[in-house]
Amino acid sequence: MCLEELIPSSNPNFYMYSMLIRTALVFSTLLVGLAVPFFGLVMSLTGSLLTMFVSLVLPCACFISIRGGKISRFQVALCVTIITVGVVSSGFGSYSALSGIIEELFG
Repeated sequence: MCLEELIPSSNPNFYMYSMLIRTALVFSTLLVGLAVPFFGLVMSLTGSLLTMFVSLVLPCACFISIRGGKISRFQVALCVTIITVGVVSSGFGSYSALSGIIEELFG
């Protein structure tokens, strides 16, 4: 549930509260970015892991799971190829991000 949804829209100060909440979120993100020395690398690791799985692996896996035996061999082969590309890309991205984090920590 969003913080803005807790404020009734009939409240006369709704717009002001909404802007204050959004401003506080932006400043808190800024503080976290400044406090963590390699925030970009951590976000790169998170992005490489989650983005590939959410955008490539999960849709194909769910399609195969839902459709089951009703799909052709070509569709299965295509889904397996897309899943393989997603896992390999995630692996390369994770390796790159982890090597950057290790270099920042120990190098």
